[in-house]
Amino acid sequence: MVKVRFAPSPTGYLHVGNARAALVNFLFARHEGGVFLLRLDDTDTERGRPEYEQGIYEDLRWLGLAWDETARQSDRLLRYQQVAEQLKASGRLYPCFENEEELAAKRAALIRRKLPPVYDRAALKLTPEQRAAAEANGKRPYWRFKLSDEAVTWQDLVLGPRSIRLPTVSDPVLIRADGTPLYTFTSVVDDADMDITHIIRGEDHVSNTAVQIDLFRAVSRRPVPRFAHLPLIAGGEGEKLSKRIGSISLRSLRKDGIEPAALAAYLARLGTSKDPAPLPMADLIAQFSLADFSRSPPRFDAAQLLGLNRKFLHNLPYEAVKDRLPAAAGPEFWEAVRGNLDMLAEARRWWEVARGEIATPALPEEALPVLRAALATLPARFTPESWQGWAAAIAAATGAKGRALYQPLRLALTGEEHGPEMARLLALMGPERAARRLSACVAASARPG
Repeated sequence: MVKVRFAPSPTGYLHVGNARAALVNFLFARHEGGVFLLRLDDTDTERGRPEYEQGIYEDLRWLGLAWDETARQSDRLLRYQQVAEQLKASGRLYPCFENEEELAAKRAALIRRKLPPVYDRAALKLTPEQRAAAEANGKRPYWRFKLSDEAVTWQDLVLGPRSIRLPTVSDPVLIRADGTPLYTFTSVVDDADMDITHIIRGEDHVSNTAVQIDLFRAVSRRPVPRFAHLPLIAGGEGEKLSKRIGSISLRSLRKDGIEPAALAAYLARLGTSKDPAPLPMADLIAQFSLADFSRSPPRFDAAQLLGLNRKFLHNLPYEAVKDRLPAAAGPEFWEAVRGNLDMLAEARRWWEVARGEIATPALPEEALPVLRAALATLPARFTPESWQGWAAAIAAATGAKGRALYQPLRLALTGEEHGPEMARLLALMGPERAARRLSACVAASARPG
C-alpha cells in the first residue's frame, strides 16, 4: 500500500512552500487509496516550541488536510541509538575528532587545489590507541556514515532520471558529539521503520537523496522508497522564492481572508500543466497526478490566488460564511455583496455601507442637480425594483444619463466608485439612511472652496 509522510519541524509556522508539500503528499495518498502520515521532526529542542506544533495541526486542518497516522521523533531516540550501534558494529558509522576550525582548513586547502571539498576520511586511519588518546584528552567524537564507493541512481517521479556519484560527496555526520542524532539519520530510520513507499518533497533535497538511499540500504532490507522532488516555488518575476513570499504563513493568509479551499486549489495545481480552478478537495484528489508537475520552478502569482479566492467566495452559500459575517448580516446582505468580494474580510466594509456610517464625499458642483433631484424623488420605501424607477425619475428631472447620472449617486450613497448592485444595497440601506447621505453630500459639495 502507498504510504507517504509529511515531516515538518515544529520550529516555525507552516508557510506556502511546506504547505504545498503537505498538500501534494495528501492528494497523492488519497488518490492512490494509501496512508498519509504526519511525522514531527522534533529533535531540535533549542528552536522547537509547543505553539509551533499546535500551529502545524491547526494550519493543516484549516487547509482541509486529515492524516491517518502520527509520529514524533522525540519518542524514538532509543530506536536511533539501536540503529547507530548496528552501524558502528558493521563499520559504516565511524568516530571523528576534528573541530570546526580543522575541518574548515581542510576544505580551504582542497578548494585552493581546485578539488571538491570532500571529507578525507582521516578519522578512519586512526588507530584504536589514537582514538583512546583523543578521548582521554577530552575530545568527544561525532559520527560519520561511510558512504559506498559507487553511483546512486533513481528515477525521480517529477525530475526524471538522476544519478550522483557518492565519492564526490562527504560522508555525512549522523550523530553530533553530544549524542544528538541529525535529520539525515532519523529521517531514513523512520522511513524504513514506518514503511514509507514514496517521498515527495522540494527540489532542494535532491542533493541529499543519494546519501539517504545509501543509508537506507544499510539500515533496512525493505525496498527503497520512490522519490519525487517538486521544483521550488519562484516569485512573480521568476526569482527564487524569497523570504518576502516564502515566509507567508498559512495563518497570515487566513488572517488576510484567503479561503482555505482557494489556497488548496491554487497550490494543488501550482507547477502543473493544469490551470488553477475553483475545485473542491474531492475533485482535486480525483484529478491528481504527479505526472502533471513540470520540471521548471512555478511562479507564485498573488493576483491569480486572489482571483481564485474571489471565485470561491462567489459560490459560497450564506450558511458557509454566516459565522464570519457581522452579527446582524443575513442572507440578503450576503447575496448582495458576495459577487464583489476578493476576500471575506471586505464584507465588513459593505456592512458599514449598508447599515452603518460612511465618510461624506465632496462631489463637483455639476453633480448637485442629480443629488438634489434624488432627494426630491426619493421613494418612501426601497425594494429591489426601486432603483431603476428612481434613476429614471432623476434622469427625467435633470437630463443626466450614463456615468453623469449613476456615478454621483453611487458615490453619495456608498462612498465608493464601484461595488455591488445598487438595487440590492438600497434595499438594505433604507430611504432614511439614503436621505441623510444625499443631504450631507449636497451640503459638502455646495460649500465654497
